[in-house]
Parts: sequence; structure tokens; C-alpha cells
Amino acid sequence: MAALKAPSKSPRQDQKRVPSQGDYETLSQFRYLIRRFLEFSQDAAKAAGLTPRQHQALLAIRGYPGGGPVAVGDLAERLRLRHHTTVELVDRLSEAGLVERVLDPADQRRVLLKLTGLAADHLAELSAVHLDELSRIEPLLKQVLSRRSE
Repeated sequence: MAALKAPSKSPRQDQKRVPSQGDYETLSQFRYLIRRFLEFSQDAAKAAGLTPRQHQALLAIRGYPGGGPVAVGDLAERLRLRHHTTVELVDRLSEAGLVERVLDPADQRRVLLKLTGLAADHLAELSAVHLDELSRIEPLLKQVLSRRSE
């Protein structure tokens, strides 16, 4: 996994803010909504016959900026996994007929990943239900995030 850099501090961050009870409640509610969405996502992936990590990988490939094939290293970064762990995941996706490896036309040493038709079908169905769920929880997320600006 790429080394994480400490976020640069803005002048505002130099002054330590003491969280209020409302801040704790906002952070707690935000994490709760994220956990609920992730639980929903895991259950939906399993119902579609995928592991949650396979679903995340397919989405990361399809949703990569530019929409073209993705290098394994870029997928590893998107999934926040080590390179060798991502290679093992790609091996399983390939064996399941969900991902194809293609050589980069610009650099024959580089392997790129693209979704198969089967993967695209699974992902379209999963994405539709995920978008419905996001629409359902959007008002709650907006409410939590608007509290932060108060």
C-alpha cells in the first residue's frame, strides 16, 4: 500500500478545536450512516454472487477516471490494498470470468484490466440498487453534513 502522507495543516488547523457534544453526535451519525451503507453494499454483493471486495474492484475498474482499462497498481491504490493482494484478487476475478488482462498498447510491459460483459451486467444491477439506496439516505447525509457547517 502506498505510504500515507500526513495531511498538510491549514492555518485553521493549527488552532485546536475542542469538539462540542453536537460535533460528537454529528461524527457518530455520519459513521453510522456510512456503516449502514457499507452493510447494505456487502449484502447486495453477496446476493449477486460476488464478494464485497470483488464488487469494490469491479466498481473501481468501471468507475476509474477516463473509463478505460486500469493498471493493477491503480486498482490497488483505489482499493487501498497492497499490490500483491490486488494481484490475487485480479486472479480470482479473471478465473470467474469477470476481468480480462490486456497489454497496454503504449507499454507492452504493463498489464491493464477491463471488465467482461458478465462483470458489466453484475455491476449494472448492483449499481442500480446502490443508487436507489443512496437516494434513500441522501436526506440523512445532507442533514448530518449541514450540521457541520453550523
